[in-house]
Amino acid sequence: MRQAVLNLEESMIRQVANAGMGRSDVLKFWFGESDEVTPQFIRDAAIASVQQGETFYAHNLGLPELRDAITAYTNGLRVSGAAKIGAERIAVTAGGVNALMLAVQALVNSGDEVVVVTPVWPNLTAQPAIMGAVVRSVSLKPTAGAWQLDMAELLNAVTPQTRLLVLNAPNNPTGWTLSRAEQQTLLAHCRKTGTWILADEVYERLYFDATPNGCAPSFLDVAEPDDQLIVVNSFSKSFLMTGWRLGWLVMPPAMTEQMGKLIEFNTSCSPVFIQRAGLVAIERTLEVTPQVVAHLKTCRDTLVPLLQAMPGVQVAPAKGGMYAFFRLSDQARFGDSLSVAKRLVLEAGLGLAPGNAFMVNAGADAQGWLRWCFASQDLNRLRLGAQRLEHWLGL
Repeated sequence: MRQAVLNLEESMIRQVANAGMGRSDVLKFWFGESDEVTPQFIRDAAIASVQQGETFYAHNLGLPELRDAITAYTNGLRVSGAAKIGAERIAVTAGGVNALMLAVQALVNSGDEVVVVTPVWPNLTAQPAIMGAVVRSVSLKPTAGAWQLDMAELLNAVTPQTRLLVLNAPNNPTGWTLSRAEQQTLLAHCRKTGTWILADEVYERLYFDATPNGCAPSFLDVAEPDDQLIVVNSFSKSFLMTGWRLGWLVMPPAMTEQMGKLIEFNTSCSPVFIQRAGLVAIERTLEVTPQVVAHLKTCRDTLVPLLQAMPGVQVAPAKGGMYAFFRLSDQARFGDSLSVAKRLVLEAGLGLAPGNAFMVNAGADAQGWLRWCFASQDLNRLRLGAQRLEHWLGL
């Protein structure tokens, strides 16, 4: 096999989950998904499509009606003055992760330099590495449990030699997000250096600060259609459709035909019955997403104060996403984050993701962090989990 593939590290999150598989007493908060089932009307749309015999190939770029619906949805979220998106810029993909990989395949050659802002979901650093890129990271800086970007450091890291800048905001795992002014600064800088931006905005709607359009700032609010920008979104989080594997790309119009070819050689197309489910979901988004966001905010506001009250725990409320990313300050007492996460499963029946899974350079600052996915229907599960952590910390 290619050395780049052999060099990939096993998922640390999966290692922790494997330690708890088959145990009914473990409270599982390790994966990034809600425990709420996809709404019935979305499931019914997929069932109806299958019953009607829609089991054949679709267009590489997706059903025209779904691309039109995504276009209308995307434009509906844009701030005043933002450039309108046309369907010729949309490609439907087999999930957000497929969209991200397609973008990397389209842009990155072996040996190219790629800069990624971390901590971040490990797929975003692994994908360019698979393509043979040289991946460099610029880390957010934690202050009292909150994470902030050193803009000067990032601008210095992105040079004319940088092929691609990868950003995930709102961020998994920290909840950090970019301001509109920061996006404008980065876009202007990348125009000068000739650097592409890949913006993972799958948590765009899961944003808790009040905004006129009900979502986090997007690069689409400030970019022109021909900017070297690809934005990735997904049905997974905002529509409770993680297992369906349906996402989309927004790209410069000149790329779309070529992206269709790339989709052909990856997945051919997204299944029609899944696209039908996505079409209904996006057309009836007001019946799903606002309720998801409101409940996630309640989950956050239930869990974070409990964590903040524990001695030796550093955490700040996330602005967006579905995670509490917190640090055990006495890291020397417990060991590295992966070891801590495994011990919590075995000794406390609590399943969390290790923080160093999200770091490229797992130095001293990377240790002691844990990610807790708080997307739980039952708030008492969060309270019970906090009790288990507090009891374990007192050992």
